[in-house]
Amino acid sequence: MRVTLIGAPWDGSSSFQRGAAAAPASIRQALWSPSSNSWNERGDDLSANGILRDDGDISVGEEAAAAREAIERRVHDVLARGDRPLVLGGDHSITYPILRAYGARGARPSIVHFDAHGDLYDSFEGDRHSHACPFARVMEEGLAGRLIQIGVRTLTAHQREQVSKFGVETYGPSRWREALAVIAAVEGPVYVSLDIDVLEPMLAPGLSHAEPGGLSVREVLDVLGAIQATVIGADVVEYNPANDFRDLTARVAAKFVKELVGLLRQGT
Repeated sequence: MRVTLIGAPWDGSSSFQRGAAAAPASIRQALWSPSSNSWNERGDDLSANGILRDDGDISVGEEAAAAREAIERRVHDVLARGDRPLVLGGDHSITYPILRAYGARGARPSIVHFDAHGDLYDSFEGDRHSHACPFARVMEEGLAGRLIQIGVRTLTAHQREQVSKFGVETYGPSRWREALAVIAAVEGPVYVSLDIDVLEPMLAPGLSHAEPGGLSVREVLDVLGAIQATVIGADVVEYNPANDFRDLTARVAAKFVKELVGLLRQGT
């Protein structure tokens, strides 16, 4: 099973600070940096033929609705040829059109969502497609069988209502170990959405919305490693190179990309 890397350089739905549109290029540079090598912990050589294809960046333009359509169309094309997409954001609003592409093909995966934020607002600052809203859109359209959130530590009263409304399973940063058994028992297809700000900001300075009290890189990898079901797609979002220091966050994002490739190839 081949994994296809796609860049979605869209940050026009960011509420506080833009810059995530520059992330795909920075993550790719870190991924292939000679400071490391191309192997993941599972034993895949990402540079070997048939492991990872890079489909380049999506031309998203400057208008939000057109950007969503372009993202959905590209992901649909990748799925149509039998590959598994790994999408580099961009802000978190990109996850909604990605999952619409899966829905158009009849998939309704369980979502394992890493984030400091619930991203469940019905509307944020007047925008129903803000990066603070994607999972409200996903859940109300029935694009996911389950939504399991890891690391969330900023739920407002409104978002707690949304958690109850949609039956979201939320595990804060002090409960990530509890989530391991839950995630290991998930059956059917899984989609992973990994917002870099799930991490403790000291470990990932390249963030627009730094929320202290987050997970470590290894804790995130341990949760990913608990997934036994088939992972059919993933995204890595909300890295902001403008706030990074010595490309440390780019290297963290690249590490997640490497290990997500292993998950996407699990069983092959």
